Amino acid sequence: MLQRRRFKQQLTLQDRLAAWSKQVEEEAAKFPPGPERDALIKKARQADIANHLDDWAKSPGLQPPK
Repeated sequence: MLQRRRFKQQLTLQDRLAAWSKQVEEEAAKFPPGPERDALIKKARQADIANHLDDWAKSPGLQPPK
């Protein structure tokens, strides 16, 4: 049976999403306006939204359903 290789992440998910989003935005700035640039901006926006959702899910103000 094959063993799955485990990898311990050095950075948190939030840090990795923020860094990746910034990198994609910088890459998008190099493209002229068009579908490629729009796709990169959309991916960066989705990473930002995922980061905000993670913040929201971990916030102490959330209450369990009753």
